[in-house]
Amino acid sequence: MADNRADTRVSMRTPLARVKGLGAAGHGVEHWWIHRVTAVSNIPLIISFVIIVAALAGSSYQEAIAIISHPLVAIILILAVISVTNHMRLGMQIVIEDYVHDKGYKIAALIANNFYAVIVAVACLYAILKVSLGRILI
Repeated sequence: MADNRADTRVSMRTPLARVKGLGAAGHGVEHWWIHRVTAVSNIPLIISFVIIVAALAGSSYQEAIAIISHPLVAIILILAVISVTNHMRLGMQIVIEDYVHDKGYKIAALIANNFYAVIVAVACLYAILKVSLGRILI
């Protein structure tokens, strides 16, 4: 006769969660992966950013505008802004979730964190597009 003890274990997870393999919140692994992917993508993007800034050193205003207006440079800067601000938002979200214990403060901090990341990203993207596209944007 077979031992059925494995079948009688008590589980706190719902049958659907056991099938999907999800944790309590249902998205922890996705959050972890996105944070790691943005960390890895930041490496070449930040190296490229530093090279671009070094190329701008000592340039005149017109030369700097010409460098930033190059499509490849503008795309690299746009990708860097998106990756860095998303990585920043996810990192701060982890800190807030781990160290802010009051539910009201936690929700307020998470909302403020999202707004801050979006505002920084939009301001940077607008500046890059304004310089790279010239007079097309107002």
